[in-house]
Amino acid sequence: MKRALLFSLLLTLATTVTSFAQKSLVDETEMAVKGIPRKGQRVALQLDSKRVEDSWKKQLDEQFGSKVKSDKGVYTMDGVVIEAISKTPIRVISKVDAVPTGTTVWWSIDLGNAYLSKDATPVQWKSAEGYLKDFARKLYREDLALQVATAEKALTQSQDNHTAVIAKADGIKKDIEKNKQRKIEIQQQLAQNAAELQQFNNLVDLNLKEQEAARADIVNMRIALEAVKERMNKIE
Repeated sequence: MKRALLFSLLLTLATTVTSFAQKSLVDETEMAVKGIPRKGQRVALQLDSKRVEDSWKKQLDEQFGSKVKSDKGVYTMDGVVIEAISKTPIRVISKVDAVPTGTTVWWSIDLGNAYLSKDATPVQWKSAEGYLKDFARKLYREDLALQVATAEKALTQSQDNHTAVIAKADGIKKDIEKNKQRKIEIQQQLAQNAAELQQFNNLVDLNLKEQEAARADIVNMRIALEAVKERMNKIE
């Protein structure tokens, strides 16, 4: 049962992963950074902006270390090398923004001899697009993994609850059997009590007869005593 439910859940999530991947589109857009318009790439994610920004900053820090400069949500990296995009040092300016549909990650790349552009630098554009898409896919996988863990926990809790309900039912059945057994014992005790009561009643009846016989003996003894006294009085 658990494996079947989990398989169904994972199948649903796998479909969701494909859907997310299709939605991780990268477009070319211009953004003003500190008043200066810059052309760059942007990827949209249907995820919480804080989580996306934390993950983006973590990835940049892990890859470029101290070269990452942050100022009011704008990340600047001078002289960094991203092998997939350029073998020589480049300058990157990036920004993460919350939007009604989720979050966008944007960056502008100065290749040294040109700015990243779909028309002017198609090869580098494709590589940079892949970088952003990989980042989006990673976050979606992490989000889905969290959903799977949450679903598994909920499933475990449901199974534990089901087990507890069954155990409760078993307990109730045992209580019913104990009650039946107690009823039988009480009925047996009542029958025994009735028999004892009958014995006591019989003893009472016997005692009454014995009392009657004793009284008759007393009367007879008195009569016999009076007779003896009377004969004694007649002796001269």
